[in-house]
Amino acid sequence: MDLHAGEEVIYEGHPSWRSTIAFYLKGLLVAVVIGVIVWLITDIGPGAGTLAVVFAVVILVGFIRRYFTVYTITNQRLRIQRGIIARHVQQTQIERVQNVNTQQGVIQRVLQVGTVDFDTAGTGDSDFTFIGVNNPEDVVLAVDKAHAARAAGPDQPADAL
Repeated sequence: MDLHAGEEVIYEGHPSWRSTIAFYLKGLLVAVVIGVIVWLITDIGPGAGTLAVVFAVVILVGFIRRYFTVYTITNQRLRIQRGIIARHVQQTQIERVQNVNTQQGVIQRVLQVGTVDFDTAGTGDSDFTFIGVNNPEDVVLAVDKAHAARAAGPDQPADAL
């Protein structure tokens, strides 16, 4: 990420691996079903091999999706970057953030992950969300710190607050 003059990173992270457990469980179920079908058609060896290959692909896809999603909060802006080859970047100025909401279901609370939704002023972009982050309260604190740094002035370093 190219930082602007006087811009400092306050928070940078990816979705937690714990937030992708449902994806991996669904992938395992698909791998088992495909493996059983191959086993019934041929033999247990090719069935087990198919199960292993399909589940390995699921793990790789989950890792790539998670690793190539980057959430960044600086003293000037919020930024979401997704993708490897085709890249999608979404960003807004920190002073446009009006409300920060967190969502955690029971399982997410146990796994200590959640979703942080940002309401921004003057934009029609209704999907500005950090999904599956570790400790969503830390993200809220980072936004508060960014707001305080912005209010203190551009020459004030963010970690001095």
